[in-house]
Amino acid sequence: MKRRRKGNLRRMLCTLLFLAGFLGMLSSCEEIKQTDGRKVQVYYLSNSETKVEVHEFDRPTGATEEQINLLMSYLSAIPEKPAYKSPLAMGFSVLNIDYSEGSFVLNVDEKYMDLSPTTEVLVRAAIVRTLVQADGVKRVQIQVNGSPLVDAAGDPVGWMTADQFIHNDGSEINSYDQIRVKLYFANEAGDRLIAAYREKFYSTNTPLERFVVDEILAGPSGKIAGLYPTVNPDVKILSVMTKDGICYLNFDSNFLEAVGNVTLEAEIYSLVNTLTELQSVNRVQILVNGEVPDVFGSAIFDRNLDLVTTLE
Repeated sequence: MKRRRKGNLRRMLCTLLFLAGFLGMLSSCEEIKQTDGRKVQVYYLSNSETKVEVHEFDRPTGATEEQINLLMSYLSAIPEKPAYKSPLAMGFSVLNIDYSEGSFVLNVDEKYMDLSPTTEVLVRAAIVRTLVQADGVKRVQIQVNGSPLVDAAGDPVGWMTADQFIHNDGSEINSYDQIRVKLYFANEAGDRLIAAYREKFYSTNTPLERFVVDEILAGPSGKIAGLYPTVNPDVKILSVMTKDGICYLNFDSNFLEAVGNVTLEAEIYSLVNTLTELQSVNRVQILVNGEVPDVFGSAIFDRNLDLVTTLE
C-alpha cells in the first residue's frame, strides 16, 4: 500500500524591544545572516482584513532559532505594498516565543482576543504558514497570556500545521471558513467504507467539491486507527465541476491503479458518498482522461451506503 535539528529556544522578550529589535533585523538582514539565494513565502493581511497575500523574501539559513528570528522579523515588518499590513502589527503584542523539538509557541497579550473572528483566523493562518518554513518547525501554537488560544466558539485551537489552512495555487488567499466534512475511507480489507469527520479551515477561493476530493486523496489523518486510503496518491485531478446537482470529476489514468487491496467499487463510492454529503451534489460522474472507463459499468453514480460499515 502506497502509504530536522533539535534545539531549544527560551527567550523572554519585552514587547517594545521585541518589535524594535526585529524590525532592525529586517532592515539589515544581510548583515545578520546570509541567505542561500532561495525565497521564503511570508503572508500579510490586506488592509480590509479579508484576505492574505504571499510576499517573498530571502530564505533564512543557519540554526532553526536563527531562521525563526528572521521569519518573525518579516512578520513584524511594514509591507512594501501599502494595501497590506503585517500579521504581528495588528494591535496585540508578542510576550515571548518558545521553540523545542519541532514545536513553536507564540505567546501574545490579551489584545489578540480583540481581533474579529475572520481577522483572527487570517492572522493565525499567516503566522503558521510562514513559521513552518523554518527548518525543523513542524507545528505552531498560539497562547494568550500563557493560556492556549480558543476560537470564537470557545474551543481550544491547539497545535496547528500548514495543511490546516487550505488555499489555491494563486498568490492571494481569500477569507478562511471553517468546515466539518464527512469523508469515507476504506476498511482494512479494502471492500467496505468507514466514515470519518474532518474539520479544517479552507479558502473560499476553493470550491467545496475540490476541497473534499483533495481530502480523500490525502488519505486518513492517522488519528483514527483502522482507516485506509481509497485512491492512489499519484492521481492527478484534471478538473472538478458541479452543474445541476451533478459533480463531474476528471482524473488521469492513475485513478485506475488500485491502492493496496482497495476494490474499484470502494474507491468510487468513497468519492461519491463523500461528495453527496455536500448540499450542492446529488450525483457524481467520474471520468478518466475525459472518458467513462468501460470497467465502471455506469456513467453517473448515486449515493450508496450499502458499502458503509463501522470500526469494530
